[in-house]
Amino acid sequence: MMNIKEFFSFRKNLFFWGNLLAMIVVVTALGVGVFKWLEHYTRHDIAATVPDVKGMMLDDARQLLTERKLVCIVSDSTYNTSKPGGIVLDTNPANGAVVKEGRTVYLTINTTRAPMRTLPNLIDNSSLREAEAKLLAMGFKLTPNDSVEGEKDWVYGIRYRGAAMSNGDEVPLGATLTLEVGCGDYMMGIGDSIGIGRDTAPEEAVEIDSWFE
Repeated sequence: MMNIKEFFSFRKNLFFWGNLLAMIVVVTALGVGVFKWLEHYTRHDIAATVPDVKGMMLDDARQLLTERKLVCIVSDSTYNTSKPGGIVLDTNPANGAVVKEGRTVYLTINTTRAPMRTLPNLIDNSSLREAEAKLLAMGFKLTPNDSVEGEKDWVYGIRYRGAAMSNGDEVPLGATLTLEVGCGDYMMGIGDSIGIGRDTAPEEAVEIDSWFE
């Protein structure tokens, strides 16, 4: 029978050493098991390289990413007139990045439709110089102006594809607009309506003016 002195003697206590060894085996086994499970769960040893899909059409880029066992999502779009619509402009992660299989690659594509822009408050509220500066800065194009009766170099209207616009209307970015600008000749319309030409004799003009007295 083991006495207290023998129980606390580490050199001779087989029960102590047996339990210690069993604990070491159990802890080691648990550690190895957890490591293997995490390795499998995170697919640590399985990686893929993000291919360079910039400049590719969306369908082609999606097919290539799928072949590399990567997931493709369009997360953003922009409008670039110098590039065809539907091509990939950027990726996240960038091409060449080493990622796990099944990783999502976010794509930015060039939209096929121009975004809309709101016309600023320019009609009957702006000079020609100010209107041209604002519209060009917003990305619009301008045709030669149409002259209309009114104060010289004052903007009285804006047309897009022949249709009259109003302040606050939306038109596509990059649209070509025509400004209706006053020519400074207030009497042009009145003269035409009553038959006065630029070659009318002074006596006739005085007589007609007397009608308005």
